[in-house]
Amino acid sequence: MALRLEDKKALVAEVNEVAASALSAIAAEYRGMTVAEMTELRAKARSEGVYMRVVKNTLAKRAVDGTEFECLSDSLKGPIILAFSKEDPGAAARVVKDFAKECEALVTQAVAIGGDVYPASDIDRLAKLPTLD
Repeated sequence: MALRLEDKKALVAEVNEVAASALSAIAAEYRGMTVAEMTELRAKARSEGVYMRVVKNTLAKRAVDGTEFECLSDSLKGPIILAFSKEDPGAAARVVKDFAKECEALVTQAVAIGGDVYPASDIDRLAKLPTLD
């Protein structure tokens, strides 16, 4: 279903607000995931305090513009899901990494923290960060 201009502006503002206060972000390709798998991934993300959203790439680029995750813009190609850690820097990485073990269709594209973008292989390093507890 196509979004109206007002809906697109609201979506960009919502993602921008989350990105502005997030500690880290993961961009992952979800091509080939079933609806049940996507629902399960979103439930796990919610339980870990991770904001996860599928956003059209052009809108995602606008949403991260002006935040420390602007560095992700070049990685936003194909069907991408954005995951932002709001409380624990490694939470999004752990959710995506753990779920990717079960679902091969979920492939990490980029990892961002502190205004720097890292290759997908660095998701392990971010996931191993100790929690704040």
